[in-house]
Amino acid sequence: MKRPIGYFVHHQGRGHAERAAALAAALPADRPLTMFCARDDIFPPLPAHVRIVRIPSLFEPPADADARWSEAMTPPTLHCAPIGWPTITQAIATLAAWFAEARPALFVTDVSAELAQFARIASVPCVTVLQHGSRDDAGHMAAYAGAVGVLAPYHRDLEQPGRPDWMLAKTHHAAGLGVAATEIARETARAALDLPAERPIVLVIAGGGGGGTPATPVTLGARADPDTLWITIGSVVHEWHATPPANLRHMGWVGDPERWIAAADRIVSSAGNTTVHMVAAAAKPWVVVPEWRYFDEQIWKARMLDAAGAAIALEHWPSHAGAWDAAWTRAASLDVGAQQRLVQPQAARDAAAWIEALAGGGSDAVADATVALIAEPVV
Repeated sequence: MKRPIGYFVHHQGRGHAERAAALAAALPADRPLTMFCARDDIFPPLPAHVRIVRIPSLFEPPADADARWSEAMTPPTLHCAPIGWPTITQAIATLAAWFAEARPALFVTDVSAELAQFARIASVPCVTVLQHGSRDDAGHMAAYAGAVGVLAPYHRDLEQPGRPDWMLAKTHHAAGLGVAATEIARETARAALDLPAERPIVLVIAGGGGGGTPATPVTLGARADPDTLWITIGSVVHEWHATPPANLRHMGWVGDPERWIAAADRIVSSAGNTTVHMVAAAAKPWVVVPEWRYFDEQIWKARMLDAAGAAIALEHWPSHAGAWDAAWTRAASLDVGAQQRLVQPQAARDAAAWIEALAGGGSDAVADATVALIAEPVV
């Protein structure tokens, strides 16, 4: 039996769990995989060689936190490391005990800069997932420097400027990891969803990691476009002064977003990783409005989508009809082929082979080539 791989999965949003599930399915069945997460109900179906260990959340304060230390200074090499949280103590103890007992070949963190550093301190080789954003702070850079590999779940063309050479040298780009690029005909999708066969449709997609999309700017867009049916899926925040027209439908959370995307003619979305790759696979005129995230994650992803010619990135939601018109005029000239190139069907397979090589499960030639990429940088 091969030595196991450990995998920390953040429980916010959908992307972390979907990436983990895709990698799990692509890893060899004889490679045991233990996932550590604060929730066990967010995962797609997992193969038999995977087990989930629930650990307390590292991010929500427990009721019995020691308030004496609530204002303790956090060193620049850490982000979320409060003192006096028994839940964090328990989570770290669970991981440390598993490290000692299982002697893992590798530990993947998606994402926690603190756990990446903890794995390094515990003498366990770590792969850390890289997300967009301003992550050149001491905490993130310590995690990347200490990792034996960096996994970027997006296409190399979306890589943002400023990444150091030593970091890129050990980065594996997995374009669209965790997103199935299923092809659904527009007509088929509309029939299944009981939508009008010929009427133009704009779909507005709200992500799962934030507070929701504001209804008012969507109302403005729909009111200025009366011949088009506007539909929202996901969480929408309604304001008292928004007066939705008859051509606007709010559907809330749906279990088949890929079908709604296929049914649409134009897309408006946030810049969450799962949403981005689902829309890119569908290849449609596309406007991206980033939501607030730590480290400007969605702002940077939107910028890189715009730079790659895949989407039109807006700094904020349109506040009048003219702004919507201008955005759609720009979106009409997009090369949808640039979108489809951002999603690679073999992303999970290739990422799993890369992880397996780091874990010692590949050929000697692959393993030797990998070792050359993990030399310690000077930082």
